[in-house]
Order: sequence, then structure tokens, then C-alpha cells
Amino acid sequence: MNPLLQCKTLGQSIWLDYIRRSLLQSGELARLLAEDGISGVTSNPAIFEKAIGGSDDYDAALAAAIGAGERDPQRLFEQLAIADIRAAADVLSPVYRETHGADGYVSLEVSPRLAMDEDATVREAQRLWQAVQRPNLMIKVPGTPAGIAALRRLTAQGINVNVTLLFARAAYRAVAQAYIDGLEDHAAQGGDPSRVASVASFFVSRIDTALDAEIERRAESTPEDAAALRALAGRIAIANAKLAYQDARQIYAQPRWGALAARGAGPQRLLWASTGTKNPAYSDVLYVEALIGPGTVNTLPPATLDAFRDHGRARVTLTEDVDQAQAVFAELARLRLPLDALTERLVEDGIRLFADAEQKLLAAVAAKRDALLQRAGSRGE
Repeated sequence: MNPLLQCKTLGQSIWLDYIRRSLLQSGELARLLAEDGISGVTSNPAIFEKAIGGSDDYDAALAAAIGAGERDPQRLFEQLAIADIRAAADVLSPVYRETHGADGYVSLEVSPRLAMDEDATVREAQRLWQAVQRPNLMIKVPGTPAGIAALRRLTAQGINVNVTLLFARAAYRAVAQAYIDGLEDHAAQGGDPSRVASVASFFVSRIDTALDAEIERRAESTPEDAAALRALAGRIAIANAKLAYQDARQIYAQPRWGALAARGAGPQRLLWASTGTKNPAYSDVLYVEALIGPGTVNTLPPATLDAFRDHGRARVTLTEDVDQAQAVFAELARLRLPLDALTERLVEDGIRLFADAEQKLLAAVAAKRDALLQRAGSRGE
């Protein structure tokens, strides 16, 4: 069987970490749903920057918007992005209906410039939710303290949220708590908790990329610990994710959650993000094969999706070797590797990278706008 479809039978949803207008208009996304069981789509500013700035897929729509009088790059981008998100949501709507709202979502991110501003994040999320008008939309907010506070407020309002840029287990636990708090608030206000969904996007490969570099630096400066340090290379991110999954199992086994579950609420699923392998020395499906388990999501960029379809092996692995994952963390502590400081830096880096991508995106939209206006002017339009 196609290993992507096997993941589905094992209880894990596979989402596509990619969006582009040609993917939607060509029927390719619909084909991925039918043949590979893809059941969701995630987007971010970097993905839209490549899609809009690196293709001519959007030129006709841009020309139409400019012809209607729009000039602002931010509003031009939003018109394009919202059209794509709506189209993706419509392709995914059969999955949403068939799973009774458990799956079939597409994510749209608030501006990374608002990552440290709770109120602005809430306002932006509300505005995007109203603009898209699809029940299978998830609004992406960052896992900063401000984003976590916004998650509770948005969940209380019945808005689906994808919390992104999670690297630390402590941050994940805070996110799960905020989701439960928000659902309780929603129910207390007369809302139906069964109609609210959320995922917690827990990033994987970036942890190994950063810590492997630190391990090598430390190994060279402290040769007496070199062997022990290098034995941890490529193992920390998976151990971190497996222990976060254990955290989730404990959280959703509590009586407090049981009261919400009795009213039809669904748990906030862990979503494995950044699952494309960065180190060529590692398997290109390492972060897919090692993190398969029920009640989770893995969002894959196209290259990783293709690789896993071609030569991936699907079996439940999330609950394997948990004792080894704990041993990895014991070694981390013994060797004083700075995981906490590193995960904080990775959140900051992620926000900065998305903000940079947003700036590049708006600059590309502005450049295309100017070229289209110049072309129209030369024709005397």
C-alpha cells in the first residue's frame, strides 16, 4: 500500500505544506487527496513568497485587481492569498464533512510582525476569519506568550487555530492548556466545543540542525566528551517530539478534558512541522517515519511527500523507545547542552525568517504591480 495511505489507517493525517494557484487550478490538490489521502494544507509567508514572487500564476489576478483600482501591496497580496485559501478549503471540504470536522483544514497565518502583540494578533485573526468565510480554515498564530494568550481568546470565540513555531515541550504544554481554557470559555458562553478544532505545530528538523552544530563545536573544544556528544547528533529532535506526544497523552487523559470530550470536543492534535530533512547525511524521510502515531498530523513539503510515497515505511513509531528518548534528555542535561536557550532562539529566528519572507513577498507584489501599470501605460490604457 502507498505508505501515505498507510499513515491514514494508523490514525495520522498527512497534510501538504505548500500552496500555489496552479496546484489548485490544475486539479493536482484534488488528485493528492484522492490518491494519497492528503487531508489538509498549511501555508506561511515563505510559501506564498515563493508562489507569488516566483511564478506568473497570479499575474492575471493581479492585473484584474490593479485594473479595479487597488494599489496597496498588502491588500493585493491578501486578495490573492484569500482566493487561494478559499479554493483549497473548498477542495478539502469533502474531507471536512466526511470526518465531521476532525480533518480537512487549510491554514492562513497572521502577519509575523504581530507575533509579540496579543491584541493585534486577535484582531488580525478575527479579520482573516471573517474574510475567508470557510469553516475548515485554521488561523495560524505563533507560539509566543502573546500568541498563546491569543489562542485562548480565539478558541473561546469558536475560531480554529493552528499554533506554529513550537520547539519546546514547555511551550507545547502551555499551548494545550490555553486551548482547553479557551474551549471551556467557549462552552461557558453557550458555544459548541465540538465545532472548534486546533493543532499545535511542533517543529522538528530545525532542532537537530541547530543542536548538531552546537554538538560539533563542543566536541572539538571538549574532546573528553566528544564521543558522548556526537552520539546525540540527529537524535534530539525526535526524542523531543516523542516526549511531547507523551505530554499530550497525559494532558488529554485528565478528568478536566473528559468533561469537554463528553460534549464532543476534540483534542488539539500535535502537528509535526519542519519535517523535511536538512542534513544530507540523514534519511530524507527520517522525520516522517519516526513520528507516526494516532491522533497526530504531519505536514510535508512536496519533496518529502514524494520521497515518503516512494520509499517510506509506515508503522506506529511515536510510542516506541520512549525510554531512549528520556535517556537522550538525561544526556543533554549531563552534558549541559543549551536546549532551552536554543529553542527560544529558534522561535525568534522563525519569526524573523517569516517576517523577512513577508517583506520579500510585498516587494515582489509591488514590483509586479509597477510592471503591470507600466505595461498598461505604454498601451495607453
